[in-house]
Amino acid sequence: MIIESVDLFYVRMPEVLDIGDGSQDGLVFRVRAGGFEGFGEAVASPLTSIASWIAPMSHSGCHPVIDSVLGSKLDSPADIQAIADRVRAQSFYGIIQSDLTFSGIEIALWDLLGRAKEQPIYELLGYRSSEKKLPYASVLFGDSPAETLEKARSMRTRGFSAIKFGWGPFGRGSVEQDAEHIFAAREGIGSDGHLMIDAGTVFGDDVDAAALRLKALSEAKVKWYEEPVSAAAISLYKNLSLRTPKVPLAGGEGAHNRYQAEHLIDQGGVEYIQIDTGYIGGIGPAYKVAQHAVKQGVQFVNHTFTSHSALAASMHPFAGLKEFWLAEYPMEPKALCAEMNKNKIEIQSDGMIQVPERPGLGIDFDTETIKKYLVEIEIKDSGKVLYKTPTI
Repeated sequence: MIIESVDLFYVRMPEVLDIGDGSQDGLVFRVRAGGFEGFGEAVASPLTSIASWIAPMSHSGCHPVIDSVLGSKLDSPADIQAIADRVRAQSFYGIIQSDLTFSGIEIALWDLLGRAKEQPIYELLGYRSSEKKLPYASVLFGDSPAETLEKARSMRTRGFSAIKFGWGPFGRGSVEQDAEHIFAAREGIGSDGHLMIDAGTVFGDDVDAAALRLKALSEAKVKWYEEPVSAAAISLYKNLSLRTPKVPLAGGEGAHNRYQAEHLIDQGGVEYIQIDTGYIGGIGPAYKVAQHAVKQGVQFVNHTFTSHSALAASMHPFAGLKEFWLAEYPMEPKALCAEMNKNKIEIQSDGMIQVPERPGLGIDFDTETIKKYLVEIEIKDSGKVLYKTPTI
């Protein structure tokens, strides 16, 4: 098959709030080849990603991503890797944004290849089966400890034995205020539940401020302390991992290539590595990080806070690994992402989830939803139209 077209659709809620919620807008990719089509999503600023797709070449190391994708061969996973290698080589100086843009394209390539071969992506990756995972409800902290308590109780009532609270007011007030939220979350989920806390990099390079929360986190028996410092601050993660009391650290969401994630595993002292396929470059790099995590004895966990298509994409890279048993499950997406897909990864009667036994991602995009939230865009350079919102 030859890649004939790649369409980018900028979708957005009518109002986007200044909060830690990436489900408010997004960029959907549709790839067509050989009479098949696949869809994917990237975790990126939509307009800047569109620019990295079509912006005129600056020099030999700064090509638009389109130069490495259109017209390429797509018959095997090796072809996807070859395309990824070209993107990295030809778009080197725009690599961060190019990685983000290519994440959505790469996922769509896997989806298309799986549909063409009538296989789920995890089989294309070499796994024999899809193992069940325990979903943890992923929610934001409440504005007050009372709201956090109520959220935790609500999630437990809905059947979740694992919950992660993040962002919101955490780290923006006093140590005592953060402790109140932590203990409210523990009370709400109960003493037997798995509780995780996501600081959302709020402490930047202030490892001492991050460490001041360790006492409450330890007393509340949290499973992990996620991204307390800047995503790339590997030495600070290591520093914090050696503090007393010891609380397991999690990170990796901010890795935009597999090397950054592997460095965090090898040198950062994390016990959980969290990978978002819509950010790291797609399914292939996430799979490689999962295999590295196996070797290093670190737990691999997906990162997903938006749609169920994104959830499926994030689960395929570790679907066949039974020892990696937790999966982030988005519980508070905005309507855009809640409506994005025709089918979803439902929680089974035993409280577990697994990727669908269907070709490709196993999740179908709802084109009517894309139309509903589509933002019409036209980008010109010297009077020439470089991009215009395609027909869905």
